[in-house]
Formats: sequence, C-alpha cells, structure tokens
Amino acid sequence: MVISSYFSRAAILILILFTADHLNFRLAATKLGSSETDTEFIKTSCGATTNPGLCFTTFSSHASEIQASPKLLARKSLSLALNTTRSASKIFTKLSKSQGLKPREAAALKDCVEEISDSVDELKRSIGEMDEIKGKSFAFRMSDIETWVSAALTNEDTCMDGFSEKAVDGDVKATVRRVIEEVTHMTSFTLTFVNRYAGTKN
Repeated sequence: MVISSYFSRAAILILILFTADHLNFRLAATKLGSSETDTEFIKTSCGATTNPGLCFTTFSSHASEIQASPKLLARKSLSLALNTTRSASKIFTKLSKSQGLKPREAAALKDCVEEISDSVDELKRSIGEMDEIKGKSFAFRMSDIETWVSAALTNEDTCMDGFSEKAVDGDVKATVRRVIEEVTHMTSFTLTFVNRYAGTKN
C-alpha cells in the first residue's frame, strides 16, 4: 500500500506539472495587436477541427504571428505538436521508471515510450520538410508531411490501446489517458491544418 500511495502521489505530481507547463506555454505566447482578421482566421480554421474551442484557445494567442496564413498555421501547429509530444515522451519515460508498477502497466508504458518517441521523430521530419524550399515538389513534400503526421497520430492511439485492459486500470492509466488526450488533440489539429495547406495549391 505504501508503494501504491507513493506512485499515486508521483503520478498526480507529474500530471499537474504537465498540465501547468502547457497552460503556461499557451498563455506566455499571447501577443498584443493581432488584427481581428488574424483572429477570425484562427476561429474559422479551428472550426474544421475535432475540438474548435480548445483549438481556438491554443492558437488564438499566436494569431499575429500566423497572420491568416495557412502555411504559417500549419508550421506553428507542427511546432506546438512537437513540443507537446516531447513533453509526453519525458513523462512516460519517467513513469516507466516508477516503483510499484504492475507487469502489464510496465509493458504498456514501455510501448508508449517507443510509440511517442517515434511520433517525436515524425514531427521533427515534418518540420524539416516544411522548412525545405528546394528539391521536392510542393505536392510531394506535403504528401510526406501528411503521412508522417498521420503516423504520429496512429502511434498515440496505439499507446492508449495498451491500456485498454481492465488489468491496467488505475492511476497509471488515468495519467496516460490525460497526457495522450493532450497530445492527440494537438496532433489532430496539426493534421487538419497541414491538409488544409496542402489543398491551397491544388
């Protein structure tokens, strides 16, 4: 029971730090002077996502930087998704080293660490491809980015699948679910914006 209590406190602390980190990340980026047009662009773009409210809260603080540009929105969303996924990777790595884990929890966390690490790599590749101005055609480049972001989203779903059994109910599963929901939302927003940008030159 002592080990279980220790893990519960550790898991809650990690979750609080993760949530606070991303709340501060969003609020710290707020910039004054973004025009109504820029903000309206964010609102309209977010309307096509799975969670318009959360999307608008996340991206409206970057409106003046994005400047109503589908390309800049896609690029910013990739950057935010990468930051969020990196944070998740650190959390899962730390959780996987916690004391008192059940064998099934340990195995599922190990898989999550690998899956989310792959997502980090795929998002980094996407950013590199987005920033590249020579070589591949626009269509070919965007096709690659769409493929990698989709793969990152699949990795996140696969991570959560490892906790679908009743044997892994509890604090670990609850923590992983909350973190994965954050990452999945951001990656989903990114895929929507990348797809939209890819369609601007069709």
